[in-house]
Amino acid sequence: MKGLGLILLVIGLFLLNGCEKKVAPKEIVGQNRALIERIVPDHASQFIVETIDSDSTDSFEIESRDDKIVLRGNNGVSIASALYYYLSEYAHCQITWNGTNLDLPEKLPSVPGLVHKDTPYEYRYYLNYCTFNYSMSWWDWLRWEKEIDWMALHGINMPLAITGEEYVWDQVYRSYGFTDEDLDPFFSGPAYFSWFWMGNLDGWGGPLPMSWKESHRDLQQKILKRQRELGMKPVLPAFTGHVPTSFKKYFPNAKLKRTDWGNDFDDTYILDADDPLFAEIGKKFLEVQTEVYGTDHLYSADTFNENEPPSDDPQYLSGLSSKVYEGMKAADPEAVWVMQGWLFYSHRDFWKGPQIKGLLDAVPDNRMIILDLATEIEPVWKRTDAFYGKQWIWNMLHNFGGNISLFGRIKTVATQPATALNDSDSGEMKGIGLTMEAIEQTPVLYELMTDNTWRNTPIELDQWLKKYIRNRYGKTNAELEEAWNILVNTVYNGQTIRDGAESIIVARPTFEGYRRWARTKLNYAAEDLLPAWDLLIKMIPECKTSDGFRYDLVDLTRQVLANYALPLQQQIAKAYQENDKTAFEKYSSEFLELIDDMDRLLATRKDFLLGTWLDDARSWGQTPEEKDLYEQNARDLITLWGDANNRLHEYSNRQWSGLLKGFYKPRWEQFFADVKSEWGEFDQEKFDDKIKNWEWKWVTGHEEYPIEPKGSATEIANEIHKKYRGRIEPITELLPQIKYNY
Repeated sequence: MKGLGLILLVIGLFLLNGCEKKVAPKEIVGQNRALIERIVPDHASQFIVETIDSDSTDSFEIESRDDKIVLRGNNGVSIASALYYYLSEYAHCQITWNGTNLDLPEKLPSVPGLVHKDTPYEYRYYLNYCTFNYSMSWWDWLRWEKEIDWMALHGINMPLAITGEEYVWDQVYRSYGFTDEDLDPFFSGPAYFSWFWMGNLDGWGGPLPMSWKESHRDLQQKILKRQRELGMKPVLPAFTGHVPTSFKKYFPNAKLKRTDWGNDFDDTYILDADDPLFAEIGKKFLEVQTEVYGTDHLYSADTFNENEPPSDDPQYLSGLSSKVYEGMKAADPEAVWVMQGWLFYSHRDFWKGPQIKGLLDAVPDNRMIILDLATEIEPVWKRTDAFYGKQWIWNMLHNFGGNISLFGRIKTVATQPATALNDSDSGEMKGIGLTMEAIEQTPVLYELMTDNTWRNTPIELDQWLKKYIRNRYGKTNAELEEAWNILVNTVYNGQTIRDGAESIIVARPTFEGYRRWARTKLNYAAEDLLPAWDLLIKMIPECKTSDGFRYDLVDLTRQVLANYALPLQQQIAKAYQENDKTAFEKYSSEFLELIDDMDRLLATRKDFLLGTWLDDARSWGQTPEEKDLYEQNARDLITLWGDANNRLHEYSNRQWSGLLKGFYKPRWEQFFADVKSEWGEFDQEKFDDKIKNWEWKWVTGHEEYPIEPKGSATEIANEIHKKYRGRIEPITELLPQIKYNY
């Protein structure tokens, strides 16, 4: 065993040195020429790529020369950023997950003079553990390649990279003699890796086939190769003590602690940092990982993620973090610990000043980077003396669970990163980042946040939005600008609620105006959003050829209908309370019709299809059994989350075509049928017990859903506007005051 460790260490050190090797200018130029070919293939010959010597600040330059556009940067990310700056500033283009405008003239516009940009942010971080499941569970190389290009164009240089980690864990534990029998109950299914990696659960959604571990090892190697070629420094995980329940079989004297995440999953086991095995396994973990994936010396480790430590003694916490760091350092003397600061937000009652300081002080300041994970919601740096001298990153979390909702703190995102950067109390603020739980929605927030990268002053939002609209739709005018002004002051005002409101449609059916994870409280009056809808409908003739416009039109129409569902549902509740069967029949029929119309609208965009999520999941299976397992994972995560009794049901709800008509509508149909059959004596608890069993049957089912969009987004949105616009305000005014208790 010691011999194996020595061999791995030698190989690891070789790879460490290999990853440190500076990318040669010729290689940088080659990689960026390939990126340009992928982004604008018909115009790639009009770009010249050159490098800048700079070992300190990332920078880029743009200028015209001999009818060509020169893109110059000190690394691949800087050059890619130069390309996107040119495309957005001079060619008025835009590239987002939800709509792209690359309508370029045959001859590219010239650049007047030399443009030079430096970034004040050493680190531009990207991703959250949860993103790898709520959005990325089923991505293949083509989708990853597209995302890595997006990262480079938007200046990302420090991505979290945890694909394929299950292979490393497998190799480490097998080196100690663990068998399939030991490990099958340990590894979760592919949709649950985020919480498996963080030590919250074992085994759920498994057993995990070896074919998955090996295929995603290969995928991770491609991901890391491309990221490093472009000058990114990926963040890989480190060992934090999570071990299989069978660990005692091999190490009967090991000091293990049971942890309970508290979300209806079995307890997991964490190896005590005081146990000598902790350092041994931690070292071996990084050695094996380095052998397989290389390293850039950045390691993610989150102790007690959504679990409280057994002691609040600062000395205990200091000893714990010291051992985690020493484990990293033993395998990599240049290790830097990257810690998600979520625990300081989510469990603030425990993590007060002395506890946070105790946890952080044990690690040298230059060997730790703290992610202030939800800075736009609550800047933890302000109550921790900027994390007591540690390097830290200002992040926008924004999305929870992959829920589809128009929401955001747009003014905060425009101004506060630069405000913090220039604050004399912000200490070692070294970067900005995106730490959302899911992506592929609300593109405006992500364009805005990444636009902070190459500036050190706040963004003037009104002017920025005019540019955003023009780049997105190919034009701008007073009506479009007024529509976006309304959006800024309604859905994007960032007030009152933590994250986006849900529609009552996605709730497990009830007469109440909300349920645990279907929180319907808005941060604006629903009727105040309607004029923006009117304006986008009016702009259909002028903007219908724009992909970004069609997406925004569908998304805004969806939000209006999602909001309208609540007053409609409350009229159903009122009819039952007042024993009015006629009104109950009228409003319940309209409610089901509303779901059908939403489903038909969302079917026009691939962004909103359940079928693609399920089809992508099945595509990874090599046998019918594997395909069925992955499909069940995919269905479960976005509905029940766990088993039929799991209290996280609806946490990751999605307003998607297919899910609306195939899952949410049948639930409400059964609810209305049971209410009518038990009129006056309806029992909510009895219904819940019944419906959760139906939900589990859906999770384990295999009904097929469309994987291609259908219908015209503009025609259906216009039709829906004509049908519903006159209905919405009168019934919204009848909405009773709902007392929210969340």
